[in-house]
Formats: sequence, structure tokens, C-alpha cells
Amino acid sequence: MIARTPALLSTLIGLMISSLTTALAGEDRPIERILEPRAITEQIHYFYGSLENRTQANLGMNNNVGFVITDEGVVLIDSGPSHHVAQRIEQAVADLTDQPITHVINLGSQDHRWLGNDYFLSQGAEILALERTAATQAEFARQHLDRLTDTLGAATMESTEPRPAPSPIASDHHAFELSGVRFEMIHAGDAHFPGDILLHLPDKGVVFSGDVVYTERMLGIHPWSNPVEQLKAFETMASWEPEVVVPGHGEATDLATAQQDTGDYLALLVRQVGEGLENWETLDEVVTRLADLPQFRHLRHYDDWHRMNINRTYLFMEASF
Repeated sequence: MIARTPALLSTLIGLMISSLTTALAGEDRPIERILEPRAITEQIHYFYGSLENRTQANLGMNNNVGFVITDEGVVLIDSGPSHHVAQRIEQAVADLTDQPITHVINLGSQDHRWLGNDYFLSQGAEILALERTAATQAEFARQHLDRLTDTLGAATMESTEPRPAPSPIASDHHAFELSGVRFEMIHAGDAHFPGDILLHLPDKGVVFSGDVVYTERMLGIHPWSNPVEQLKAFETMASWEPEVVVPGHGEATDLATAQQDTGDYLALLVRQVGEGLENWETLDEVVTRLADLPQFRHLRHYDDWHRMNINRTYLFMEASF
């Protein structure tokens, strides 16, 4: 386990105070506010995406994007939802450091995690993605681009070209080092999308979880999601005992909060739906039994997603029961 440093302790206190402020605000933040970098350490930062749906105000960036500044360049963690937003991300990073963005890691396959790849490739950055992730990106590319264009408009999405990593990594665990900073890209199980990964900075006590973890807002289970493997991936991450978790959605926080908002929810769904299937409960019976879980009502979009999550978990687990 990483020893708690004064810098990390200060960061955790600041994150908790900031989270309370954000919860009180309860609003969709425009892209200008989203692209105000938040520091975890002097080297590690992230852009705190909107907690709302994709809107004209947030330009589709309702996810977190991180970056790590090293003496050899900046490692960007996800590339944003469009060519336009990628340019704005680059400028926001440049306002903080003279180092160029040399590497872009893709944590997942949802639009806002990788549709900025083409822009950064044109700027000379290397895109790092596992083969699993790149394959899912290619599969969903047209659907995601069309959806964002319908939502945000053709002008906002102009020049956006879906570009998975040109040379994806044929492994489920890829480690590299830049200026003494160790990065570990790990596929510990499919999650929100097939091929979702975790990024572990083992010497820093920090994990960028992508869509394995949501805080502040309810996670979503799609027909292509895998709640059973997502729980396993969460448990893998928890075993590292990180000091700071930067979730896919929601403010950076500690492991206990990530456990409360994602780990406990997934564990309850998988356990209770599994028991329902063993007892020959119908889908409607399981949905009714689990329909009200007050311990998770603090999560934004609970009413929109919770019953659907039960439904899709049941269907997923029933298929392999």
C-alpha cells in the first residue's frame, strides 16, 4: 500500500470539500468550467466532466479526462468526444505546462473517451489502447458519432473522425514508464463497455478507473454491459488500495466513496439477481423486490437508471444461468 503523503492527504481533504460544493450546485457545467484542471498532485490532474447528459453546454464531455505531466511530455487519459473538444483540451493543458501531449491512453470505447483521438494523432501523439478496447471502438464508432451529431449538431462535430489506436496492444496488461512515472493499463473485466480498462499509477497511489467506477451519479448498465465482470474489475482495483480514485464519472475521491457508490451497488445487484434466478423469480418479481434501494438514492439519475439496471442485470445473468 502507498504511504499517505502530505500532498495526497491535502488532496483528499480538498476533494471531499469540493464534492460537497459540487453537490450543492446541482447544475450542468459548461465546457469552459469543465476544462478548469483539478490537481491531484503537482503532476497529476483531471478535468471534471458534467454529471448531466451530453448537452450543448458541456459539448458531450460528461466524463472525466485526466493528464499526467512528465519531463518527457504529457500523458493524456482519454481524448474527449470530438475534434473540437480535443483542441480545447490541448489548450487547457498548455495553459498549465509547456510540455506537449505525447501520449493518449484510451480507457474505454464510449464516444467521449476516444473520438478526439484523430486530433491528437494529427499533432504527433501516440494513442495507447488495448486490442479489446480498440475493437469495441471500431464496432460502435458510427453509432456514437451519429448520436453525438444528432445531440450536439453537425457544426460541433465537424472534422471528428473516429480513429481507434493504429497499433493497439495485444495484451490485457501493458506497463510503461515515462520520466520515472510508472503507468499500468489493465483489463480486469468488461464493464460499461467491452474492453474497458483501469489505469494504475502504482507509485502515486492513484487509479483512473474509466467506467469501471462511477461516483455521485448512478452507473448505467447497457445491453452490452457486463455487470458481473465490472464487479470483478472493481474488486481488482480495490485490492490495490489506491489513495485516490478518479472515476469515469463523478469527482475524484477515496476508495471508500467509490466502494459506496459503485462497488456496493454492483455487489448487491449481482448477489440479489443471482438469488432471484436460483429461486425461479421472474424478471418482474426481481425488479419489484429491488426497486427501492434508499442507500443509493443520493446518486444523481437514480430514478432514470436503477430499475433499468436491475432489468438488464437479470437478462444478462439469465443468459448464462
